Amino acid sequence: MVNPRALEPFPEATYETLRERFRWRVPAEINMGVVCSDVHPARLPALVTVDRSGEARTVTFGDLTTLSNRLANGLAGIGVRRGDRVGIVVPQSLETGVAHLATYKLGAVALPLAALFGPDALTYRLGDSEARAVIVDPANLDKVVEAVDAAGTDAAIVVTGGGATGHVRFDDLLSGSEVLEPAVTAADDPAFLIYTSGTTGPPKGALHAHRSLIGHLPGFEAYYEFSPQPGDVHWTPADWAWIGGLMDSLMPAWYHGLPVVTADHDFDPQWALDLMADHRITCSFLPPTALKMMRAAEVTRDGLSVRAVFTGGEPLGEEMLAWGREVLGITLNEGYGQTEANLVVGNCASVWPVRPGSMGRSLPGHDVRILDDEGRPVVGEQGEIAVRAPDPVFMLEYWNRPDATAAKYRGEWLLTGDIGVEDDDGYLWFVSRKDDVITSRGYRIGPGEIEGSLLGHPSVAMCAVVGVPDDIRGQVPKAFVVLRDGIEASPELAAELREHVRTRLAAHEVPREVVFLDELPKTTTGKIRRRDLRDR
Repeated sequence: MVNPRALEPFPEATYETLRERFRWRVPAEINMGVVCSDVHPARLPALVTVDRSGEARTVTFGDLTTLSNRLANGLAGIGVRRGDRVGIVVPQSLETGVAHLATYKLGAVALPLAALFGPDALTYRLGDSEARAVIVDPANLDKVVEAVDAAGTDAAIVVTGGGATGHVRFDDLLSGSEVLEPAVTAADDPAFLIYTSGTTGPPKGALHAHRSLIGHLPGFEAYYEFSPQPGDVHWTPADWAWIGGLMDSLMPAWYHGLPVVTADHDFDPQWALDLMADHRITCSFLPPTALKMMRAAEVTRDGLSVRAVFTGGEPLGEEMLAWGREVLGITLNEGYGQTEANLVVGNCASVWPVRPGSMGRSLPGHDVRILDDEGRPVVGEQGEIAVRAPDPVFMLEYWNRPDATAAKYRGEWLLTGDIGVEDDDGYLWFVSRKDDVITSRGYRIGPGEIEGSLLGHPSVAMCAVVGVPDDIRGQVPKAFVVLRDGIEASPELAAELREHVRTRLAAHEVPREVVFLDELPKTTTGKIRRRDLRDR
């Protein structure tokens, strides 16, 4: 490979030896657009696009270089300059990937925005970031026009496909020269601005540097069992507008010269397994929601080539791990990170054993600990999950929020806002968001363990647990449950679920109420919005 690995596999590697041998190799100058396209052999497959009919088209790294150079020149022609923010409101596609590469090559800042966002969400982000241009597909054009007008940014609107009357056509920007001198960018120069999911308040823009790509590599390589390996092909259903889809899959795969599959299709459990088999996917980032949907649908498929699956965002338990072994034939590698500091904890099942319910251990290059109320690292006690600085995966800052940036740190520690526990072997266990902790009769209850217990019941497809006020206990757990297809909600089933938890956990963890819903409210990244459930 042209670009070096972060983790060098060697015989009889252990967790301890991987950490001891690890050294960061962050160059003084790096441009994500260059190292993810230009440095690779031109004929090497880079992207396989699968349309609605199932027809596949292969794009090479040479194609990526040519297209991104042309688009960079085209964007410069409409006034995009170094440091300008370029919104990208396009689902997974060739155009999305090329837009990222071109923006990086200009020294501009990519602003990934989920196609699921409505006008209000887009208005806030485009206005807050003062975007100079927005690239959008025809399906999302109307709401982007509305958002640009409401935000008052005067951003140029660039439309992919046809029918861009009154706006800049993406294809026109590709018609110019393919000769480009990419911007020389330092490791700390801004590369992308990605907004938090807003589970605990208004979204904040996390500004990341080009070095962030290097910071993601130990996690990427550990989660995918030392990818790159011969024949590796990556795919994720996660939107590339989310840091999970962008930096847990697409960009690190391209950094390593690996092909990525993208498919124009709404997520469906059986379709997902078929896609993985038909295109010989070896490595996949499957968010917990996708895994739970696949498990609930009881899908199967022969002929899978998958050798590694990474998941993160919501804790998994033994039930999901067992399903992964049975259906996918592998041990799911759960991990942990957040928009501000991604891929810092996780598993690599071939090297250290996965413990059900644990999100893993501090990955090589990262130092993640649990801090008590005095800011001291503790073992065996609940506290806030924190990551020691400096670390190349850290964001530079919150966009235009120096107060929030300062509050994110306590001395040398970046605070995640999550509660966890570290055991004697260095395994970390997620408990909850700080504001998700349920305090009942003096007990601190995290919803994750209760949710894991409920998911072990054969009637439950998905669930979420929140704390609700109680005059005597302070708070009590309340469960919101989505049932599997064909299961009818009833008071008897609610009582059965409560008893199920009682017999597996503790009396104070039993939900005092079980509410059945058709679906759970989620952020655009697929995380459950517990705040919405509490507001109910």
